[in-house]
Amino acid sequence: MVTRLTPQDASFYASESSSSPMHIGSLAIVQNADGTLDYEKLLEIVDRRLFLVPRYRQKVREVPLGLARPVWVDASDFDITYHIRRSALPKPGSDEQLHELVARLMSRPLDRTLPLWEMYLVEGLSDNRCAIFTKSHSALVDGEEALEIGHVILDSSNTPREVADDLWHPGAEPSDAGLAIRAVGELVSRPGDGVDIAKRAVGSVAGAATSVAGSFGRFAAGLHPSASTAPPSPLNATISRNRRLDVAKTDLEDYRRIRAHFGCSINDAVLGVVTGALRNWLLSRGEPITGYTAIRAFVPMSVYGTEPGMGDLLGSRLSSFLIDLPVGEPNPSIRLSHIAHATEAHGRDSRSVTARTLVRLSGFAPASLHAMSVRAASGYGQRTFNLLITNAPGPQVPMYIGGARMLEMYPVSPLLKDQALSIGLTSYDGRVYYGLNADRDLMSDVDVITSLLYESMEELLDVCA
Repeated sequence: MVTRLTPQDASFYASESSSSPMHIGSLAIVQNADGTLDYEKLLEIVDRRLFLVPRYRQKVREVPLGLARPVWVDASDFDITYHIRRSALPKPGSDEQLHELVARLMSRPLDRTLPLWEMYLVEGLSDNRCAIFTKSHSALVDGEEALEIGHVILDSSNTPREVADDLWHPGAEPSDAGLAIRAVGELVSRPGDGVDIAKRAVGSVAGAATSVAGSFGRFAAGLHPSASTAPPSPLNATISRNRRLDVAKTDLEDYRRIRAHFGCSINDAVLGVVTGALRNWLLSRGEPITGYTAIRAFVPMSVYGTEPGMGDLLGSRLSSFLIDLPVGEPNPSIRLSHIAHATEAHGRDSRSVTARTLVRLSGFAPASLHAMSVRAASGYGQRTFNLLITNAPGPQVPMYIGGARMLEMYPVSPLLKDQALSIGLTSYDGRVYYGLNADRDLMSDVDVITSLLYESMEELLDVCA
């Protein structure tokens, strides 16, 4: 089957660079004391369920002479053992060693001649644990029609659910001449497509990507709605292709306490914690801070309302917005008040899209939501905001992979151009997990931010007490 990439997919595919690979990462920590989950078991699970995410067996073919956008075609030589790989840490492997491995894997671009995803089973972790790290290209996952593979490998019980037999057979790959003839035919029947081709020919990828943000509604501004350029920040500089990863895990109940005390949302509480950590990180670097210093964050997929059985963080409406985080304010209560007022104004003024279509199959949607978040953020100019913060909810019940219980789940969002840090959050089974993906050279102190997240949380909880 041959399907043309949408303008949004094509813009992600074309805008990728060696220093900014555009893949979404997801790290799951699994309890595997009895060896329930091994490489052969994982291979079997993914192989049997891959038909549920058909894009994962397709690759991108470019059209000769750039006559049209590239197309998705079935990979006739698809080899699942190439995409699902096995790795091991020297026993007993530490979390720090795992994070270093994942950072290196995030640094490597995907092979563009094959389906754009990889999955790693990492063995040897201490305490009888293993890890599964998945990375999928942003062009592969749109969060609406094409979902992330995490949807299909997770189960809500330790007995893997049955799926129908997969009778997939790859379609014949078109020749270059066939792709060119088809593209010319489309240009004749739809001459307006030639305008898009001309734009891409002169490098107008950003213009095409703007339509991505449009699908999520226009965004209310934060504390300074008239500003169009983000304030200067050490978070913005030319980045390398090398990465660092650090993580934090917090209790969802603590955010509920903050919400109850301040009368804000859980999302506000999350942003309050992040803002306090960023403030103290700037101070640790000796950066000049005044009462008006701010870091502008793009916060896609902010959630409103509740959905039965999915916990506080999952609602029926999803949207995105820019907000200036008040890192210059020393009082944590006032910081949170500023944030709550800004997000409340956003909630009144913005449009949103439904999330119900995303919460299906196993009910675990975070990776697809993070992919949607990156798409929305990429539609803005590189100087529009300093930092990307993605917050995607997950189920508040245990999930399993091949009968082994998933303990933790960390998102790893890509770094956008000239942005040295991205922060992703996922809630799962009563905890909120942070994944901090950072440029290796510019953010050698990313672990400082992680430590300060805990301090910022304690600061807000002390106010509640």
